[in-house]
Amino acid sequence: MNKKLRVLSGIQPSGILHIGNYFGAMKQFVELQEENESFIFIADFHALTSVRDPNELRKNTLEVAINYLAVGLDPKKVFLFKQSDVPEVCELSWYLSTITPMGLLERCHSYKDKIAKGIAADHGLFAYPVLMAADILIYKSDIVPVGKDQKQHVEVARDIAIKFNNIYNKEVLKVPDIRIKDETSVVPGIDGQKMSKSYNNYISPFWDEKEIKKTIMRVVTDSTPVESPKDPDKCNVFALYKLMASKEDIEIMRNKYLNGGYGYGDAKKELLAKTLDYFAPIRKRYVELKNDISFVEKILKEGAEKARSEAINTIEEVRKTVGIK
Repeated sequence: MNKKLRVLSGIQPSGILHIGNYFGAMKQFVELQEENESFIFIADFHALTSVRDPNELRKNTLEVAINYLAVGLDPKKVFLFKQSDVPEVCELSWYLSTITPMGLLERCHSYKDKIAKGIAADHGLFAYPVLMAADILIYKSDIVPVGKDQKQHVEVARDIAIKFNNIYNKEVLKVPDIRIKDETSVVPGIDGQKMSKSYNNYISPFWDEKEIKKTIMRVVTDSTPVESPKDPDKCNVFALYKLMASKEDIEIMRNKYLNGGYGYGDAKKELLAKTLDYFAPIRKRYVELKNDISFVEKILKEGAEKARSEAINTIEEVRKTVGIK
């Protein structure tokens, strides 16, 4: 019997999640849990680079846990936990920092992009990839599924692990594989850019129906008249619809675009109906979990106990390797 692979991923607690998060990562986690051992953490340490309100951080952390469980993560198959409940990750981050070249971090696109957007440069933001490397390496992860925007950070983790092992001439840290789901790794927002809270162009399946409808009706389209044929592959509405529709339904809508006499307003109504239908079970589970917070907290506690036991094994091995113990 083949040994299960260990899958590791995390998400920052930015509050209620959106369709981009779901199709870009969360749906993949649900699929991976069936055949693998999954460790999924809520990155509250990482969030400190941008969230300075303690009440907001606590609230958002719990919200993300509820979102994950609502989309189908099974606590019997997945270890879901808070990053901060495994303090050993910070210790490993320091060990890794001592062998990480400055140039490796200076080349990271995410840091440069955030600085260009006016975010204040601080050590936490700059050293973010090292802490992320510690998150990945402390659990001896086999697979790290990420969106394209995080691919470089996993590559950094791989580089750091290889360098650490070479310096100490010992295979202490496992070098993980990257998995990217290309067809849905970048989900368009209502303006055509990547769906992101930063751009305020997102749709959350956990909103009430009225809010979802209002946002879908704001999806940006061109000015092609109703009666004219349209190119579905250049339309944000169609791009979102494809994520949730069957092949048959996609082909039907494609023909409506190409034949003309079909307006973007009609397409948006179909997108709304498909969104509500697709996410109906998830929305129902979300409400149930919101009414049972003690259950969610219990899941996080149990997940942290398992994760920390693994982290302690790794950190003890690393301490001996570097000469601390």
